[in-house]
Amino acid sequence: MSEIKIEFKAATVGYYSDEPVLYDVNFVVRKSEVVYLIGKTAAGKSTLLKTMYAEIAPLAGEVHVADYDMMNLKSSKIPYLRRKVALVFQDFQLLSDRSVYENLAFVLKATGWTKIAEINARINDVLTQVGMFDKQSKMPHQLSGGEQQRVVIARALLNSPEIILADEPTGNLDPETSDEIFSLLHNIAAEGCAVFFVTHNHHLIKKYPARTLQCKNNSLTEITEKERVIDFDILMD
Repeated sequence: MSEIKIEFKAATVGYYSDEPVLYDVNFVVRKSEVVYLIGKTAAGKSTLLKTMYAEIAPLAGEVHVADYDMMNLKSSKIPYLRRKVALVFQDFQLLSDRSVYENLAFVLKATGWTKIAEINARINDVLTQVGMFDKQSKMPHQLSGGEQQRVVIARALLNSPEIILADEPTGNLDPETSDEIFSLLHNIAAEGCAVFFVTHNHHLIKKYPARTLQCKNNSLTEITEKERVIDFDILMD
C-alpha cells in the first residue's frame, strides 16, 4: 500500500461545461498527514474535494487518490474508492429518525457488513475512538453539535478509510468544541489516516500547525511556515 494517499500533478479541475476552476495543481498528501486547505468562497476548495471523491473528474493532468487513477476511473470502481475515502461534513447529515447506533449500523450494512456481532464490535470501536461510546442509544437531536460531529467522524471511520476529507467540520461549532474536533482529527491522522481539512479557522490552524494549501486566483499554492506564523490573518481575509 502506497504511503502517498493523494497526488495531483499538473492537474486542471472544474466542470466540463464551464471554465476550469483551478489550473496546474500540484501537491501530495501522505499517510498520517494532516493538510489544511484555505481560500475564499468560490475559490475552488469544494471543487477540489469533489475531484478527490469522484463526484467530478479531473479535466487534465494526473490525479491519484487512494491508489486510484482518477483520470481513468470507471464508474463501477467509485463505490470501492469511497470505502477508502470518507467525508466529514459541516452540517452533520445524520439520519434524524435513527439513534447513533442505528446511524452507524445503516452505513455498515449498506457497505456489505452482515454479521451482527462484527457490526456491534465495529460500532463500539469507532464510538470509543471518538469518545461517544455511552451515547449509542441517543437520537441526533439529543446531542450537542460537538457530539453530533464526533458521531459523524465515527461514521467516517467505520470502514477504516485511508483518507478523511473534512469540509469545514467546525463551521457550526463553538470555539471550545472546535478545538476538540481539531485535536481529534489530528489524533486520527497520527494513527495512520491522511486528513485533508478545509477550514477557515485560522486560530486553530495556528494551534495545530500542519501543511497549509491556499486556493487563490485559479491556483493552488502552499503557505510557508513564515506566512502561517506572521501573515496568516491577512491570508485568511
